[in-house]
Amino acid sequence: MGTMGLALPWKTRITSTLRERGTPVEPSEHIAGGSRQAAVDATSEDAALAVACRSGDLHAYERLYAMHGARMKNLARNVLGNPTDAEDAVQETFLKVQRGIASFRGQSSFVTWAYRILINTCYDARRSRMRKKEIANDDSEGTPRLEPRAPGAHPTLRMALERALEKLTRHQRDVFLLYEVEGFRHAEIAGMLEMTETASKNTLFQAKKNLRLMLEPPRPGQGDAETR
Repeated sequence: MGTMGLALPWKTRITSTLRERGTPVEPSEHIAGGSRQAAVDATSEDAALAVACRSGDLHAYERLYAMHGARMKNLARNVLGNPTDAEDAVQETFLKVQRGIASFRGQSSFVTWAYRILINTCYDARRSRMRKKEIANDDSEGTPRLEPRAPGAHPTLRMALERALEKLTRHQRDVFLLYEVEGFRHAEIAGMLEMTETASKNTLFQAKKNLRLMLEPPRPGQGDAETR
């Protein structure tokens, strides 16, 4: 199984992007009020996007892509492991959103619904890729193939983390990536993965616990104690 190739969180680029576009960035003492107003604005725009997309307004889809395309690609890359597959998954997601907009019932936010489609599309792509790899391995008469090394300043640590993530359950891996890497809130993750917020929090706790068990070196004397 190939490495996941963790990408840098999109969230770390928000402030610099806003400054490049000339958008004023509020000082820290106004964060609380600004956050509440931003949440109201985001909810209103989400509802407006849903209505516009349902009416077939192509500009609304362009707006959705402009707002979330970069973050979607980053998430898809973390799941699929390379930018090419991520690009394909995002394009396929927008086609599915356009084809399935009539089925959107507003039980979650429109953007959350779109991300849920993206996650499912990524895992469909992974399953398809694994089936093709299995067929290729059968055709090659069992010839071993080297997996590509993950890029980064610390490839050994990165690969260890990626291998550990692969050993988590699907839900644990999803919640960990969405929360720790992409910066989504538990309320948003609950809508994307169709679970409760409590379940999202518990799943993240279990994912971190399992990762620590896999990544932390054994304590002195621990190995001797286990063999007794």
